[in-house]
Amino acid sequence: MNESQKILLVGAGGTLGRAVHALLDERGHQVVTASRTGADLHVDITDPASVRSLYEQLADRHGPVDAVACAAGSVPWRPLAELTTEDVRASLEGKVVSQIELVRQGAARLPAHASYTLVTGILAREPLRTGSVAALANGAVESFVRAAALELPGRQRINAVSPTVFEESLGAYGDTFAGHDAVPVRRAANAYVKSIEGHRTGQVFLVE
Repeated sequence: MNESQKILLVGAGGTLGRAVHALLDERGHQVVTASRTGADLHVDITDPASVRSLYEQLADRHGPVDAVACAAGSVPWRPLAELTTEDVRASLEGKVVSQIELVRQGAARLPAHASYTLVTGILAREPLRTGSVAALANGAVESFVRAAALELPGRQRINAVSPTVFEESLGAYGDTFAGHDAVPVRRAANAYVKSIEGHRTGQVFLVE
């Protein structure tokens, strides 16, 4: 039987976040949700000040947590010829800097045994048309995870979950993922369980 943990779940309202929340609940964990709306705690992870406030609220209202799991991170999808500098910055801020801030600010606040689970995606290894900045962001997060694992304090761990497109979201992408086998979102949620309940660090768990 797994030991119950208190987990901060960021991005709990999305397709992936809801699946992760449901599975963690099933496994007996206590989940504190964070999102821009409709969650236990408010956060805009693209704003470092908001991330700082999130950790302050968490400490005041819920006490220390054993794990931080992020299921949030947005990137623009646009043909290379139409990309602007703002698109590139939005991709980096929406998925890379935002998740790094969760780890950077959390490292000094979380217990020595705590873990972080970030989210990337298949474009880091299988680029698609209109997805160049998404590929950039995913690859950057994965590189950060491998490097940060060497420097986190105490016994803190960090991993990433890198899924392909979800069955539940396939319709929203049209033919973008033609030829790719979609997976049920619960498979990606199970990779979060592997990261949170396991002992590995610096890993990218592929879900495909």
